[in-house]
Order: sequence, then C-alpha cells, then structure tokens
Amino acid sequence: MPDTVTRPLGAQISHMLKARGVDVVFGIPGVHNQEMYRGIEEAGITHVLARHEQGAGFMADGYARASGRPGVAYVITGPGLCNVMTPMGQAYSDSVPVLVISSCLDETAAQRGQLHQMKDQEIAASTVTDWSHTARSTQAAYALVDRALHEFATARPRSKHIQVTIAQLQALAPPASAPMAGAGQTGALKADLSGLIDQIKAAQKPLFIFGGGAAHASAAARSVVAALSAASFVSYAGRGIIAPDEPLFFGASLARPDSAGIIGKADLVIAVGTELAEVDLWRAHLGHTAPMIRVDIDPEVLSDRQRAEIPVHLDAALFLAALADGLADHTASTGWDASEVAKARAHWRSEVDAERPGIVPVCDALRAALPDDTMIYSDMTQLAYVAKEVWDMEQPRHWHHPYGFGTLGYATPAAIGGAIARQGKPTLAIIGDYGFHYTVQELGVAVELGLSLPIILWDNGKLGEIEDSMVRAQIAPNAVIARNPDFCKLAEAFGANAVQPQTIEEFQKAVRAAFDADAPTLIHATPALTA
Repeated sequence: MPDTVTRPLGAQISHMLKARGVDVVFGIPGVHNQEMYRGIEEAGITHVLARHEQGAGFMADGYARASGRPGVAYVITGPGLCNVMTPMGQAYSDSVPVLVISSCLDETAAQRGQLHQMKDQEIAASTVTDWSHTARSTQAAYALVDRALHEFATARPRSKHIQVTIAQLQALAPPASAPMAGAGQTGALKADLSGLIDQIKAAQKPLFIFGGGAAHASAAARSVVAALSAASFVSYAGRGIIAPDEPLFFGASLARPDSAGIIGKADLVIAVGTELAEVDLWRAHLGHTAPMIRVDIDPEVLSDRQRAEIPVHLDAALFLAALADGLADHTASTGWDASEVAKARAHWRSEVDAERPGIVPVCDALRAALPDDTMIYSDMTQLAYVAKEVWDMEQPRHWHHPYGFGTLGYATPAAIGGAIARQGKPTLAIIGDYGFHYTVQELGVAVELGLSLPIILWDNGKLGEIEDSMVRAQIAPNAVIARNPDFCKLAEAFGANAVQPQTIEEFQKAVRAAFDADAPTLIHATPALTA
C-alpha cells in the first residue's frame, strides 16, 4: 500500500530515503534538525550517532565506498555544517556519493544573533561539494533528494548538500512520490567505437592507465590487457583492477619520476577512468609522446592539461566491454618485455624502501596476516604512503585512502562506516599517531557497536612526513613533534582492546586476533618493530 500519512517534512525525508534504499544515516541531532530525527525509527533506518560531525561525514564516506550506495549524514545548522565540510571535500575529491542534509535558519539577512547563524551556509558548503541548495518547500526538498540520488547513479558521484529551513522541516507534508524507475547505465554507448578499436589493435606497444573510475570494470580491463599483450599502470585509487601477477603490469608507480620515460616508449596510451591528477603523478605531464585515448565520465577531465588527442566521454565499463568484444578474435604480439617490467618494479620497490626505511617489511608482514577480502581504510601516514606503492591489491575497491583532499583523521571513522556496511567482513584501519588525534573520539562508536575492527596506529612520534619535507626544503623542522598520550590506555578507557607488539611476529598475531575480537582493537605499532 502506498504511504499516504501526512507528517512533518523532517520525518517524511527519512521515509523517502528509506523507500529509495537508504538503510543507514550517520549524524548528530540538535535543536535545529531534531525534526529530521522524528521519522528515522518509524521509517526503519538505522542511525549511527557520531561523536563529531566530521566523524559522521567520514563514516558516511566509508560506508559509501564499501557498499557502493550513497552515504547519508544529518547535521545541524552552522557549526554542524562547518564540521562536516572536510568530509564533504574529501568525498568530492575522491568521487564518493555522500549526501549531507542539514537544517538552516529561515531568515539570515534581516535578523542577527540567532543560534548557529552563518552568513551563507549554502555558499560555504558549495565550495566543497558538487552542489549545495536550499529547499524552501516540500516539493523542493523531495526534488533535490531525487536529483542527488539520480546523479549519484548516472554521473560522476560527488558529495552534495541539501539544507532545509527549520520552519519547513516542522511543517506538515504529504509523503514523497514513489521512487523513480531505474536510472539506467551511466553514459550510454551511442558512438561507433570500431575505428577506435582498430587503432588500438594496430598498436605495437599499447599502454593502459586505469584509475578509480574503472574499478567497477576490473574483469573487462584484465581481459583487454591480456588480449592485447598491453602494458599497464594503475593509479593509487585503481589498485586491484589489474591482477598482481600480470607480467606486463607496472603497478601503482605513476609517481615514480622515471615512469615518465617508460610511458614515453608506448606507441599508444589509453587512460581509462583516471584524472591523471597531481596526486597521481606529482609532475605536470604524464610523459607520453604517442597519441592518447582518454576515456572518462567527467567531461572536465577530458579537457585537462594532458590534452588527449582522442577524448571519449563514456563510462569506463561500457568502453572496456565494447573493447573486449572487439578483441574476441584478436591475436597480439607485444613490443613490451616482461623482464624489463619486473626490473622496473623491483627498482621502484627499492627506491620506496630507501626513502622510508623499514616500512616495506611491515607492509609485507601485514599483508601476509590479513584474511581474504579484507577492506582497508588508511590515513595520511607514512605506512600508507609506502603501502600504496608496494602493496598490489587482488581486487579493486578494497583500499580506501583520502587521496585528493588529503585530510588527517579519515581512517578511523571511515573504517567504522565500512565495517557497518560490510556486516562482519574483515575491515581494517591504518592511521598515524597525529591523525589519530583528529577523530579519536569515534573509537567510542566502534565500541558501542561492538565492531571487530583492528586499528593499526603507526606511531613515529612526530609528523614524520612533514619533518622530512622541511629538511629537504632546508627548513628547520619546527612544530613537528607533539606530546602523545599512552594510546593503549586511551583506547582501553573507551572500552576498546589495545596491544603494543614489539616484533613483526607479535604484530601479525595481534592483527589476526583483532578480527575475532568482540570490540575494536588498537594495535600500537612503531618503527622499532623488529623481526
């Protein structure tokens, strides 16, 4: 039976979200958004109470990355919206479907001194989201929710913000209409790609670069590179798209300076679902001298400074599926040498080990200790920086990192959101000592929910990466050391488990045990770990 009950709009929004597949909302209630909480339980939505709006936003992000569904957060006017702006910026940067719904004051221009007042919070939120709009009527609120969910499904998914005036949240409203029919597949295939496929077939040394936008097309990507005997790189966000044992796979090494020379040897470069951004390359130009085919769902990417000769505005999965079909009877010979690929990868691994000594063995040990299908959330910490380059993933979308915006404090709350979405599947957080301070309070949420979540705290006692950067720049390394608490006692005060392994073997044992615990486990690891 259709829902015909009249309720306050705040309650109706929860019912609308539930009807459109939203099962979990992260947030914090306040006097300005309490009407949004009126309908949560009645609608059958699980609410996760964060300890800070930043935590709520990161949990929504982690939930979205793990589930493939939108992550939704409810926050209050003013400070609540400001606190969630960092997670919104991270979700925007990393193409994560996060929807933040906040309350807002009914009037700001003609009245001053109100609780939680901002001059213009819609504009403030718009600086870190795809869009931010105000709903001043019931139909506007419903239309904006549907627009956000539709765009998540059909365009590049990026954070969005809807704010609803307090008076409107309180006003009685009819229920939203039934959900729209299926959104369909992103970027429908309309163009004839036969000429493009022939050009790819004719290449003697084709080179593919896969980014996070191709993560949902891993099977087709693997089929294509095998059929063409093509070499390939992945961006950090694209790790797992290509199998680690693929002999012509250069790994996630685009940021190695001499990768430009290797890319320059290709006679055709095909970049699929990747921004080729600063955080992918750390140089202005990819290094190619051959023509580039650039495939992306975002037209802005197709017109960037890499200036692809052949831009293709298309979803990666559709492009790769069409290409795989076109290669069904293709027999390729390759100009790439597998031994040279292996040599380059070994060289880059040794470079990474030399740049941040002692961390590669820790990554290797951690990888060996993890159960199959573990999903990892990492923070801005040296352990993660090393792992991104030397740790090949077996499958995509299983390592999540705050790549573009680069915020500290992401991993713990994001992993909580991921663990909620994964319902018992192994989930792990990696965070540095300084970043842990940013969102340590969310450990209480993990305890409250009884999550079997290992949190690896990599403690080098300083902002180690910043210290190294300052030294390279011949700047005295000021303000890089802060007094840390006893992290194990702090975790135990929240009700979590805590352990401080002294050896690699103890470290591995602690990680394995944490997945079977009935509460989160803080694993305090330092560079002093010995074999």
